[in-house]
Amino acid sequence: MSRTGRRPGTPETRKAILLAARRAFGERGYEAATFRSIAEDVGVDPALVVHYFGSKQELFAAALDWPIRPADIFGGLETSNIAEMAEMIVRRYLSMLDQPQVRDAIIAMVRSAVSNEQAARMLREFVTGEILTLLGQMTNAADAQLRASVVASQLVGIAMLRHVVRLHALAEATTDEIAALVAPAIAGYLQ
Repeated sequence: MSRTGRRPGTPETRKAILLAARRAFGERGYEAATFRSIAEDVGVDPALVVHYFGSKQELFAAALDWPIRPADIFGGLETSNIAEMAEMIVRRYLSMLDQPQVRDAIIAMVRSAVSNEQAARMLREFVTGEILTLLGQMTNAADAQLRASVVASQLVGIAMLRHVVRLHALAEATTDEIAALVAPAIAGYLQ
């Protein structure tokens, strides 16, 4: 008996859809990214996107499955002094942003959070559960969560102005230049 209908996609097709979704959410935000535009980017039928992911929210969640863990960036720094720790935070973060897949995921999440409450909730949960927990352990201050929040806001601001707004001076600056300016501020937040 022969089967009718469309042949299922391959695992490579699923990966290509996820990469296209990361780009789409990053470039256009949650509301403007559509199954159709993502499917066109990959060269597949939009029904295949639905087949793999079901809904736009499920595609968004899958697309933002971080390719690295925050512990890889912020972990293991607790034994450093505050100044060294702050510099390593900035350098590791900038190094992470140099990876297109990671940068696309971060920017997609931030852009989408501006226009969609579901995306804002996902970003809030991710930042609170993953990043603030790690950063909060780097200070003994009574207001550790507030300090960690300010560090995170500084880092997200750098990503936005460097990679979304593409503010010339920041986009062209080297890691050394940015670290020299930002690390002392982060050290101040963590003291």
